[in-house]
Amino acid sequence: MPVSSTPFPLTRRRLLGGATSLALPAFLPQGWAQARPFDAASLPRLRLIGEARVSHRAAFQGTVVGGLSGMDYDSQRDLFHLISDDGSRESPARFYTARIAVQADRIGEVEWLGVTTLRQADGMPYPAALRGLQVPDPEAIRWRASSQTLWWTTEGHALSGAAPMLRESRTDGTLVREINLPALFDFQLTEGSRPNRTLEGLALTPDGQRAWVAMEAPLRQDGPLPTVQSPGGPCRFTLLDLGTGKVLRQVAYVPDAIPRAPVSPATQADNGVTEILLLDEHHLLVLERAYMAGHGADQRNSLRIYLVDTREGTDTQDMPALSTARYQPVGKRLLADLAIFTGAGAGHRLRQLDNTEGMSWGARLPNGNRTLHLISDDNFSEQQITQWLVFEFQD
Repeated sequence: MPVSSTPFPLTRRRLLGGATSLALPAFLPQGWAQARPFDAASLPRLRLIGEARVSHRAAFQGTVVGGLSGMDYDSQRDLFHLISDDGSRESPARFYTARIAVQADRIGEVEWLGVTTLRQADGMPYPAALRGLQVPDPEAIRWRASSQTLWWTTEGHALSGAAPMLRESRTDGTLVREINLPALFDFQLTEGSRPNRTLEGLALTPDGQRAWVAMEAPLRQDGPLPTVQSPGGPCRFTLLDLGTGKVLRQVAYVPDAIPRAPVSPATQADNGVTEILLLDEHHLLVLERAYMAGHGADQRNSLRIYLVDTREGTDTQDMPALSTARYQPVGKRLLADLAIFTGAGAGHRLRQLDNTEGMSWGARLPNGNRTLHLISDDNFSEQQITQWLVFEFQD
């Protein structure tokens, strides 16, 4: 695709709005190309249907429910698979099945159906940190109906040397196979993945033959982490052939700057990609989650959903370091800043947003529109919540 001179589009409006140009991040070279905007008239909209919460540290079948970082829908059985990023600390690495009733204007409570332990090639559960090399840090999960299996990502573990990877498991938790990423994603001293900022997003193509995996943050050689003043380096989104494990395409996605500064004396703040979801063959929904310490529960998290066209942007798979490369990132267009659903206003309202990391389609409504489901990861913390949100996706 020829390089466009149109400014890379970002908008700060809370719902749909016109594009505004963004200043070039300082780390990108002078030759960096900018992506063209989307047609705003064709963008979908979200309508909040309802919210369900899961009790803190709820007990279910001998496990502690929490750390829910990924979800996906099995339409044949009308249930969701939800993966915990516990990493075998509270309970063995696992995924849950659950069901939730959705009507046009309300949702029911979460009905837990089962829990399954994820297992290594030898049939044993995954060990906790520093008790073995195959330390799990599950993040995203997708159901593939054609094989009746689950694909899930693990962020790896820098101290043990476990690399980020994609795994396929049966519904009984036994391992089918693993797909390793290129070596540039390995943990290294000055290059490669940053600890706990790797494979957060996963999306299967409609034919179930390929998968996009998304990094939460830039590789060390691709640029810095975002600040309040500036977006960070680009996150690599990689398309894999699930039959061969071969990389088919890779694009660069630039997350937003951190929306606001933490409140002193707190210093922690970040923003990154926590999930991706295919709208169709080529268009991805991208969930960005920001955290700003020191704020109240209604202000410490920011959630924004963007739309990208994966056919746009430079294929970066042969670029070892994006901080010194000339490339065009994919364009992004804001579908919704979920803050619009908090505070006073008409319709269903939310008291707060939280650390949302999972995103999935659900059953269609009677009018034919899809439902979009989000789940938050409470990190097993009393200061956070497990929040299941359901929206009508109006496209």
